Amino acid sequence: MEPKTVSEYRAVIQVCKELFARKTKDYGTAWRILRLPSITDQIFIKAQRIRSVQEKGTQKVDDNITDEFVGIINYCLIALIQIELQNDPRTEIEYDELEPLYDKAAEVTRNLLSDKNHDYGEAWREMRISSITDIILMKLLRVKQIEDNEGKTLVSEGIEANYQDMINYAVFCLIKLNFLKK
Repeated sequence: MEPKTVSEYRAVIQVCKELFARKTKDYGTAWRILRLPSITDQIFIKAQRIRSVQEKGTQKVDDNITDEFVGIINYCLIALIQIELQNDPRTEIEYDELEPLYDKAAEVTRNLLSDKNHDYGEAWREMRISSITDIILMKLLRVKQIEDNEGKTLVSEGIEANYQDMINYAVFCLIKLNFLKK
C-alpha cells in the first residue's frame, strides 16, 4: 500500500491530467509557441492572483482558487515538457505523444515529493496555504532570475527542480483545500 500523500498526489495529478487532455483537444498545443520565461510568467500570474485573493479576502472574478493551483501544476508540467522537447520545432503535437511526457514529468516530480516528505516528515501538512503560496511566488522569482542569467547558477538547483517544487507545493495546497472531496 502506498503512503497517503502519494495516493493523494496521484489523484490530484489525475484531475490535472484530465483537464490538460481536454484543453489539448480544444486548443491543440498552442502553448508550444511559448518560451520558458513566458510560461514562468503565466505561472506567476496565477500565483499572484491567489495571493491577491488571499490578502483581500474577496474576489471579483468567479474563477476558483483551486483552479489556479491546477493551472500552476499544468503550466509547470508544460514547462518540463517544453524542456524535454526543446530541440523539437513542432508547434502541434498529438495528445497521444504528449501523454507519456506528462506522465514522466509528473512521476519524476512525485518521486521528489516522496524523498522530501521522507526527510521533512510532511511538514507541509502544518503549513498555512498562504505561506505555501508565498513559497511558490519565491520559487517563481528564483526561476525568473535563473532565466535572466541564461540558466546559469553557481550553487543553486536549476529551473527544473524549481518547477517540480512548485508542482508539489500546489498539490499540497489542493490537498489542504480538500480539492479531492469536492
